[in-house]
Amino acid sequence: MLGGTEFVGRAATEEALARGWEVTVFHRGHHEPPDGATALHGDRTTEDGLKALAHGEWDAVIDTWSAAPSVVRDAARLLKGRVGQYVYISSRSVHPFPTPAGADEDAPVVEGSMDDGDVPYAEAKRGGELAALDAFGSSALLVRAGLILGPYENIGRLPWWLTRIARGGRVLAPGPRDLGIQYIDGRDLAIWTLNAIEQKLNGPYNLMSPPGHTTMGGLLTACARTTGSDAEFLWASPEAILEAGIEPWTQLPIWLPPGDTYDTLQQGNVDKALGTGLRCRPIEETVEDTWTWLQSIGGHAPQRPDRPTVGLSPETEAAFLEVVQH
Repeated sequence: MLGGTEFVGRAATEEALARGWEVTVFHRGHHEPPDGATALHGDRTTEDGLKALAHGEWDAVIDTWSAAPSVVRDAARLLKGRVGQYVYISSRSVHPFPTPAGADEDAPVVEGSMDDGDVPYAEAKRGGELAALDAFGSSALLVRAGLILGPYENIGRLPWWLTRIARGGRVLAPGPRDLGIQYIDGRDLAIWTLNAIEQKLNGPYNLMSPPGHTTMGGLLTACARTTGSDAEFLWASPEAILEAGIEPWTQLPIWLPPGDTYDTLQQGNVDKALGTGLRCRPIEETVEDTWTWLQSIGGHAPQRPDRPTVGLSPETEAAFLEVVQH
């Protein structure tokens, strides 16, 4: 595991250990890896930062890197010939905007280069894919994940909704209530990825739930039930929310209004992954387990330093609800 101590990497490490696999975690040492993993330390962004990986052989490597593609390139080249399979956790963001609803893995992708440094997210992920393919050819597995939720989340999307709804009172609920949400629980991503390694799958796979696996109404209801909240949901139309200048995805995490962005990010085709055994747990289980984890760490989710804080301020929410009530 390149990483292996946070969110998706941690979920994959824990799942591999639960299967009895021997797991080596290469990380910077900022967080303790799960018990049972062998730890190697290094900073991939520094000169000689990969020195701890200069020797050794592994059946597979999982790389979750999401920044400079050149970092993936350097790791893949170093491990070439000593690793059976390179698995790169990519993103559906490699498809350009807009991408029509129903697009599968053969849809066009953005331009990218494995030699890039600091580039936008979509280009960085595509560059990472190219780096894996350059070193490992057709045997590389590209896991194009959609929105990822679940325990250990360090972006803050589901933790924000849980915390907000637990606080109770009138809650701005972005509609339509039956708007479908497409996402993947990080643990389901981990399970499928390890199964894919066993099956020796390769090439790109879209990895998220089928469209409409749950809805905004289903998500918020699950949050209220799990937290025992008496929150009163006030459903607002996309038009009213956008007219008020409230930003989808960032100020109202997870939610995207119907349109091109929604079709691009929330309506992808996952038939290929479903055909190879992808199973997605109910949203109620993801919500409940995330809340349990959040409470176990004091109620404050970790925040990745390279990602903006998400969520709507109480003042902005109150001002909007005051207007829509009159």
